[in-house]
Amino acid sequence: MGIHVIRMPDIGEGIAEVEVVAWRVQPGDTVIEDQILADVMTDKATIEIPSAVHGKVLELGGKAGEFMAVGAELILIEVEGKGNASDRVPAAIVPAAVSAPAPAGAKPAPADIMPAQVPIPVPVKSAPLPAAIATVRVPGEKPIASPAVRRAAWDMGIELQFVPGSGSAGRIVQADLDAFAARAPQTVNAAGNRYLQRTDELAVPVIGLRRKIAQKMQEAKRRIPHFTYVEEIDMTELETLRTVLNSKWGKQRGKLTILPFLMRAMVLAVRDFPQINARYDDEAGIVTQYGAVHIGVATQTEHGLIVPVVRHAEALDLWGSAAEVVRQADGARTGKAAREDLSGSTITLTSLGTLGGIVSTPVINHPEVAIVGVNRMVPRPMVRGGAVVVRQMMNLSSSFDHRVVDGMHAAEFIQTIRGYLECPATLFTE
Repeated sequence: MGIHVIRMPDIGEGIAEVEVVAWRVQPGDTVIEDQILADVMTDKATIEIPSAVHGKVLELGGKAGEFMAVGAELILIEVEGKGNASDRVPAAIVPAAVSAPAPAGAKPAPADIMPAQVPIPVPVKSAPLPAAIATVRVPGEKPIASPAVRRAAWDMGIELQFVPGSGSAGRIVQADLDAFAARAPQTVNAAGNRYLQRTDELAVPVIGLRRKIAQKMQEAKRRIPHFTYVEEIDMTELETLRTVLNSKWGKQRGKLTILPFLMRAMVLAVRDFPQINARYDDEAGIVTQYGAVHIGVATQTEHGLIVPVVRHAEALDLWGSAAEVVRQADGARTGKAAREDLSGSTITLTSLGTLGGIVSTPVINHPEVAIVGVNRMVPRPMVRGGAVVVRQMMNLSSSFDHRVVDGMHAAEFIQTIRGYLECPATLFTE
């Protein structure tokens, strides 16, 4: 038997170190060639590291969240024959850099759930917690219990989400409620109902994509003096047009949301305001204005916010833009987006859809100088021709880099977009 060392590969682009986001294997696991061993992250993308050999995992090179230099030992695998490092002796089957095995009886996490996707409890300095008070389920996972147990929990003032279940498949039984109540401090309100005090804490490591998002947001707010401008837009005519187009062409060409119309309006508006379709290198003191309009579309995924890029939006019609938005969003949400799809935007469009609220203050995607934010569209009474009528209204909340975009120009830019959207026929006239 020999040892095969897999080292952190040189991913290119001048990258000297890479963050380990998640391990797909643990010491003692048997692996086969091309099996994914780990997910690592550069500044631009998450990359899967496959195994080059068959064998058994001996050591991991570090914990999830740690940075490793290119060329460092990522993983040691015991193989048949000499391997590529037969003189290398592993420190232990479970090295210090790897978390200790789970207690006997504990259920291992599913192999397809990466540690970066779920909260990871980390010891914190505090008073000992009652054994029964713990977050025992990942966010969104519903506790299993019978109607009788749920009723009993309601009467006892217990949230089932925090009760460990001892029944089959983690089902909560009455004994689990009694044990939980015995360990938890109680208070009694004026009506005589009992409520359980919670003293649990959960420290969630900020690693992987979440760390990249935090760093990018902090950098954007630190370096860019944001100026946010809000304008309301009457979307009634555009909604009528969208409904007609979807009714006539939806089955053949796909359904249109409002995003392709907004993208088209942005493409036309930046012709008059080229300083807004730009990137600012504040260290070199150079603003680069672009003829091409590469629109970043902020996309929420289960891992965090990602901004895939619709390239050359100026050359796409409504359905081309819609198809590209769907393709890029799917790639971002499934983790299959190529690195080139996640960089190079010249202006960003962000929307919270039906959760868009009335006003927002979007953060500029550094080093761009503008971001257009879409708020919720709602019917509202408006005065038109001296009469009160119901119109479909929507706010745009957009932020600009005040170092290179004057407030007047920002307002005029949004007013230009407003003009196109309120008279949508102008979107198609040159």
